[in-house]
Amino acid sequence: MQLELIESEYKVTGDGITIELFPKEFTLFQFLYKNRGRTFSREQLLDKVWPLEYPVERTVDDHIYRLRKKLSKLQGLDIKTVRGFGYSLTIQEPAVTMTNPTTYDAKMQETMREVFVKYHQYGQGRSMLTLARQQDVLGYEMDPFYSIYIHFVQGDLEWLLNTEEVEIEERFYSLMICYIFLGDPKKKLEFCELVLEKKILLPPQHREMEILNILDLYTLAGQPEKALERLKLTHEVIKEPGYENFIPVTAISEMLVHLWMGTEDKELGRMAKDIEVLLQEKPFLREIGSYKAARGLWFLRRRSWREAEQLLDEALQVLEMSGFVPMRIYALYRIVHYCNQFSPKSALHQKYADLFEREKEERGFHRLEQSLENVLMNIVTAL
Repeated sequence: MQLELIESEYKVTGDGITIELFPKEFTLFQFLYKNRGRTFSREQLLDKVWPLEYPVERTVDDHIYRLRKKLSKLQGLDIKTVRGFGYSLTIQEPAVTMTNPTTYDAKMQETMREVFVKYHQYGQGRSMLTLARQQDVLGYEMDPFYSIYIHFVQGDLEWLLNTEEVEIEERFYSLMICYIFLGDPKKKLEFCELVLEKKILLPPQHREMEILNILDLYTLAGQPEKALERLKLTHEVIKEPGYENFIPVTAISEMLVHLWMGTEDKELGRMAKDIEVLLQEKPFLREIGSYKAARGLWFLRRRSWREAEQLLDEALQVLEMSGFVPMRIYALYRIVHYCNQFSPKSALHQKYADLFEREKEERGFHRLEQSLENVLMNIVTAL
């Protein structure tokens, strides 16, 4: 059975069924699901699900009872009681396995890839993940690119670092994007320039890095003039066929450069209107979230605290809705560094700095940061 756990809404979906849980029920089920097949005592579950609280063992029993009742609609899923010890989650494997006949239908495979491309284009990460988790039911083979990309969408840095399913060369770009928003922008800029100089990336990734990703790093590293210079190349490239969808994100990055440089509000207002027109034509969730963040930072510079906070919160909500975990963390990275530049009131700055650290902690980025740097540096220095 393919299950999807929607953490922000405390929902579990599978076999076309969606079940709503209370927060602690969800946390308990999430822990058991990640460790399915293993048995945990009540004391262990209390420690994992109710840290720093003081519930009694009966609390676990009550939550297990409610979980069983709510999840009973999902066939093959069972929370077993192991007498004298605790509880274990099992998911029954089907007795008979058959390959879905559409798996061999070339037209079907091409159609499914086109659906992934559309979801990717519109920034619908959750839709991509739902589709990926229903692969066996729908009967299609995952495109090799998206078999890697869905792990990036989830912010699954541990898989990207340690998997043996695909070669490191195929994961390098995703790892590099994750590395960019960890730590000092100046250090990350130096690394990106080295990667571009050595031509380590595949041609499409190299192009994307040199015309888009590096723009923010120039700005956040305190070199907005270099970002403006690089934008000349960017504007030339996005005129070419096949780069139409890069236009909105380029316009947003350009607005952020001018925001950092202190460009007058009148000019920023003109840029904002142009971006809004672009987003009406191409309503991509990632870009909508990024634009709201840019407007929030603009209001921050103007010391309009309430409007700034509202827009920044809306931006993070849109990016949460998109399901692109790295984009939400990257937005927080941008916000924190722009806050450093504009010196807003400390409470607002602290709010987003805390959110940034919490996101990295929850996704395991803090724990894996050194491993990530070691892997990337070893590859670069070996070439």
